[in-house]
Amino acid sequence: MPGWIGFHLVPLAIFMSTSSRYKRVVLKLSGEALREPGSGDNISPQIVQRIAAQIGEVKKTGVELAIVIGGGNIWRGLAAAHRGMNRATADYMGMLATVINGLAIMSALEDQGITVRVHTAIAMKNIAEPFILRRAIRQLELGHVVIFVAGTGNPFFSTDTTAALRANEIGAQVILKATKVDGIYDSDPMINPEAKKFDRITYSEALSRRLKVMDSTAFSLCMDNHMPIIVFNMNEPEQIRKALVGEPVGTLVSEEPEA
Repeated sequence: MPGWIGFHLVPLAIFMSTSSRYKRVVLKLSGEALREPGSGDNISPQIVQRIAAQIGEVKKTGVELAIVIGGGNIWRGLAAAHRGMNRATADYMGMLATVINGLAIMSALEDQGITVRVHTAIAMKNIAEPFILRRAIRQLELGHVVIFVAGTGNPFFSTDTTAALRANEIGAQVILKATKVDGIYDSDPMINPEAKKFDRITYSEALSRRLKVMDSTAFSLCMDNHMPIIVFNMNEPEQIRKALVGEPVGTLVSEEPEA
């Protein structure tokens, strides 16, 4: 049976001191993380504000933070394609959904006095600036939060792939993947109460166990470029801060075998 990883919103888990072991990180948020479970609203202002509060605490450590946001709370291109829509068109619609979510995060962060830059892979100059690698890196160096929206700008690629691509492009040290559970399990913990959680796991073991850490394209990018991934539950209090200061949270996927 394939392994399972839940999608949730949460901590930056990696081994850092109070000044942060990682200079630069990419936080991957699913669009579903912005929606209140059971609510008809696509975006919950309260949840967005809670996310912004956690990010505000992260910024106090001095870490350079980039964010990649999904759009599944508004539109899922693959699901629409399965219902008969042209896949490329459906994916472009999904990219636009990520822009809406990115602007929501931007607004909440700016309310906290944090400077935010939104980079889009699809030109829309009245809303966001075009993705330019050197500009994004410079903005991170200046202490701005940079939000990457509109995916890669190409259909058939997920926002997981966007996170892997942007993390490698900007020279991040880790991808923090927020999910619905507190890490990676060998089976669905919502179904199997005996499911085993991994504190650490290697790329090769994740592949051999067929654990759904990311889609195959994104995971290959991380593995080939030695990009560690930390999977965590952002709905638990202070998970991002705990990860930054070195407290164990979530599951770490890397080249190193489990200690």
